[in-house]
Amino acid sequence: MDLSFYRGKTVLVTGHTGFKGSWMCKVLKMQGAKVIGYSLEPPTSPSLFAMTHMDEGMESVIGDIRDLDHLNRVFEQYQPEIVIHMAAQPIVREGYVNPVYTYDTNVMGTVNVLEAVRLHPCVRSFVNVTTDKVYKNNEWEWGYREMDTLDGYDPYSNSKSCSELVTGSYVKSFFSDREVAISTCRAGNVIGGGDFAKDRIIPDCVRAMESGEEIIVRNPYSTRPYQHVLEPVCTYLELARLQYMDRKQYAGSYNVGPDECDCVTTGKLVDLFCELWGEEACWKDVSEENAPHEAGFLKLDCSKIKRVMRWAPRWHISEAVEKTVEWSKSYLYHGDLNSVMEKQIQEYLR
Repeated sequence: MDLSFYRGKTVLVTGHTGFKGSWMCKVLKMQGAKVIGYSLEPPTSPSLFAMTHMDEGMESVIGDIRDLDHLNRVFEQYQPEIVIHMAAQPIVREGYVNPVYTYDTNVMGTVNVLEAVRLHPCVRSFVNVTTDKVYKNNEWEWGYREMDTLDGYDPYSNSKSCSELVTGSYVKSFFSDREVAISTCRAGNVIGGGDFAKDRIIPDCVRAMESGEEIIVRNPYSTRPYQHVLEPVCTYLELARLQYMDRKQYAGSYNVGPDECDCVTTGKLVDLFCELWGEEACWKDVSEENAPHEAGFLKLDCSKIKRVMRWAPRWHISEAVEKTVEWSKSYLYHGDLNSVMEKQIQEYLR
């Protein structure tokens, strides 16, 4: 990965105050990019964005992607060359609680960002980040490919399927003869230091360690493509770089996930967490009856991105959990969180 490309480039990141967005901003700032963030206030308290003072050294704009007028003013003011769209309502269970907000944010929010890109010729490269859950899930044992049917089951997953379809429509309707490269990335479940969201397994693990309790696991037999947050973050940036230089060769839709050997059950993930954490960490199965539907088996086939971009995952699941534990212990024991992030980014890029 040649992320030195970003030195001096103006990059707009939507959703910059979130977990993945904060890591994205950190990587870009370390590469010398001019970073513009556009997002709501941090979605959790505590938040990685606030505790690491991520707004320093960048332009942080608090705004809603549902507000097209504000979004257009930000594009007009800062003239971004590259746009990474990550702002979303990202939680499956929250989609059941607030379906209208989920669709409004994930579908019309994508429309608004694409419309701002359409109206501002300064943009040369655009990446829309969706999810591995965009596919119609048949609970089969092989990974889903980019050509498989888009038909997410629940409101969150389905709204992200719609986001993919919106992007494809804009490409065909407005960008076929324009010098702007547009791609979508369907990433697996990310883990890493600084995720404080509810209804996610690693944040639940860290909260249990903080309170000295057993970890509660509600779906221990669900298989997911878990990966460290730096895997997709750096891959989005590498794709944005490549398609900036060669739109016809690289623009498209890509799965971004771990190798098959690293697609593990949630129970296995928590076993790794407890082993690496030590201190008598343990968990218990509290599988729920009549819980909202969530996929039981989900894997991605990443052969396309490996072939086209010569890409491969860098950290196995054990290394991903190890890095997560390292950051989380630093957080609980009042270490220097920015230093840990910078060290892990340097280790990953090496």
